[in-house]
Amino acid sequence: MTDRTSGTDPKVVAILSHVFYIGWLVALILNSNNRSHLGSFYIRQTLGIYILSVASSVVMIIPVLGWIAGLMGYALVVVLWFISLISALNGEEKTVPVLGEQFQEWFQSI
Repeated sequence: MTDRTSGTDPKVVAILSHVFYIGWLVALILNSNNRSHLGSFYIRQTLGIYILSVASSVVMIIPVLGWIAGLMGYALVVVLWFISLISALNGEEKTVPVLGEQFQEWFQSI
């Protein structure tokens, strides 16, 4: 389903938001020109996942226990990212486990 005015498929925006921080920023710009529910949904999901990634990096500053917690955080981020990407590829709006609903609530202005 292609957006009539900009030619941007909401599914493309959803998938693009998963391509690291630059892809997320491009998806945000594309979606701001002509908002789609699917694109906005995945922009919020991936923003939350990226924030978890940064938080894991910060925790890893703490020796030993921080390294363990940070690595567990990174493992969680990778799993959530893959779950989100697979749902985006299928064009389905599925929140990631554990924090997906909160991501939608916290970032509802996006």
